[in-house]
Amino acid sequence: MAERLQQNFFANHFAKVDKKLKSIVYDDSIAERLCYFFEGNDWMENKIEICHVDKYYGRKKALKNVTLTINQGMFGLLGRNGAGKTTLMKCLATLHSIQKGNIVVCGIPMKNAREIRTITGYLPQDFSMYPTMTVQESLDYLGLLSGMETSLCQKRTEMLLKRVNLIEHRHKKVKALSGGMKRRLGIAQALLHDPKVLIVDEPTAGLDPEERIRFRNLLCEVAEERIVILSTHIVGDIEATCEDIAIMHDGKILWQGTVSELLENAYGKVFTVNIDKKYLPEIKKQFIVTGMLVQNEYVTVRIISENMPEIGANPTEPNLEDAYMYCLYSNGCDVSGGV
Repeated sequence: MAERLQQNFFANHFAKVDKKLKSIVYDDSIAERLCYFFEGNDWMENKIEICHVDKYYGRKKALKNVTLTINQGMFGLLGRNGAGKTTLMKCLATLHSIQKGNIVVCGIPMKNAREIRTITGYLPQDFSMYPTMTVQESLDYLGLLSGMETSLCQKRTEMLLKRVNLIEHRHKKVKALSGGMKRRLGIAQALLHDPKVLIVDEPTAGLDPEERIRFRNLLCEVAEERIVILSTHIVGDIEATCEDIAIMHDGKILWQGTVSELLENAYGKVFTVNIDKKYLPEIKKQFIVTGMLVQNEYVTVRIISENMPEIGANPTEPNLEDAYMYCLYSNGCDVSGGV
C-alpha cells in the first residue's frame, strides 16, 4: 500500500511537489487512508467484519470462533438469554477485549479502540443515568464527558429530543420517566455524537406493546443513516425491524442470512393438528411445539417435524418463530418442550 502511494499518487497528484516530500516513507495504515482520500472514496467503510473471534471469562469460553459481516442498516442478533449476545455487543463497543480473532469496525481495527468509540453509540441492556438529573442535564453531562463543543451538543440535544419524542419532558427528572421514556433517552445519548454504528442490547425487554412498537420504529428510522445492531431474544422485534439477521447459541453463530432465507429453510417442516386435550402431553414428547390454541376440550397444536406426522396433521406456512426453533433443532440444540 505504501509503495502504491509512493509510485502513483505523488506522481499523479503532486507532480511539482518538493523532492523531500516525495521521499517520505509512510506506514501502511496512513498510506491506505491517503489512497482512499485521493481516489475520492469515503475512508469509513459502512460494515463491520468479525473474524474467528474467541472470548474467555477465566476458563469459560463465552464466544467460540464467531465470524460475521454486518452491513449498513438494521441487523438483528437473535438468541436465547445466555447465548453470548451481550458479550459480543460489548466486544464490538470495545468494552471487552478478545483473546483470538479480529474485529474491524468501519475500516478501523479493534486495536484502535479509542477511534472505534468515537464512531460507536451503545445502549446497554441495563442503561441508567443519575436519577436526580433532568433529561436535558443528562445529555448535557454526557456531551461534556465526550468532549463535544457546547454549541454542537445543544444543537444535537434539541434535535434528538424531538426525534425520540422527549422534547416536552426535557425538564423531567430521570427517576420520573417511564421505562419506555428511559429507553428513548438511552437512544438519544447513544446518538449524541452522531455515530456511524449504533449497538442496542435487549432494548424492548419489559416494555408494553405500544412502547415496543414506538421504539422499534425509532430504530428503523435511525438505521437509514448508519449500522444498527439489535440484540434480542424476542423474535417479534427481529420480525418487525430486520431483514439481515444472525442466530447465536452457546457462544457460536449458528446461522446468518435474511429473514426470507430463514423462513425458506423451515418450509415443509411446520404442521398444525387438532387433538383432544388429553393427548397434548404425548404430542409434546414427540414433537417440538411452537404454539397452541385451546378451544373447549380440543386444542390446535403447531408443531415442527422433519417429516409429515401420521396424526392427521396439515402442513402450514412457517412464521419466524417456527423458523428460529427449526434452526436450533436442525443444529442439534436442545429444544425439548418447544416454546
